Amino acid sequence: MRERPVSFVPKTVLLLLLAGLTMQISWHRLAPAPQAKAENLAAPPGITTLNIASLAEPIALGKLLMLYVQAFDNQPGARVPFQRLDYNNLQLWLGRILELDPSAQYPLLAASHLYADVPDDARKRVMLEFIYRRFLDDPNQRWRALAHAAYIARHKLKDLPLARKYAQAIRLYATDKSVPGWARQMEVFLLEDMNELDSAKILLGGMLASGQITDPHELRFLDERLREMNRKVPPK
Repeated sequence: MRERPVSFVPKTVLLLLLAGLTMQISWHRLAPAPQAKAENLAAPPGITTLNIASLAEPIALGKLLMLYVQAFDNQPGARVPFQRLDYNNLQLWLGRILELDPSAQYPLLAASHLYADVPDDARKRVMLEFIYRRFLDDPNQRWRALAHAAYIARHKLKDLPLARKYAQAIRLYATDKSVPGWARQMEVFLLEDMNELDSAKILLGGMLASGQITDPHELRFLDERLREMNRKVPPK
């Protein structure tokens, strides 16, 4: 079939086509850009459901769930800042992962290093208390996350009593020899920061007298620290 030139098309049709094309271009230019709507983190399934879904591989499922939770802030077309996540549901997810894999360290480290490091004090406190509760389930394996929680309470929240609560829990419950001395001694220095020098001296003196500190360099350092405290507040 032989093509006809454009001149054979009636002018009215051409004008209509041109008007339609102009309207379409204008519509696309004036229409608002499509907005991706970010979803919030819903509550996790119950542990019974998750155990069934794991097909006898709870540790593997726990790792997959951790990847899901950590990637939740990146959604197609949208990014959800950590401080906009539902922290009540977030701690439920992290708790479920720990129930599936009690030996896992990453959920608590993510809680202390990622989800507690947001510019929202209320959410910080939610995550720190979650870490504290889960620390009590296995202190000798979970002290690292609580030590970082004490740091956040001290330096980010400026809440010395809260930091001392966490440091005291490490001293009382993380009793395994693998727990380093500095972690068990945090409470002493927090008491000193709180200007409770008498309590700090009693606690540090008890540690030195108990024989639990054996490293000579550590003993020398702490003994000198006790002498400094005694110079500030002489023994009664």
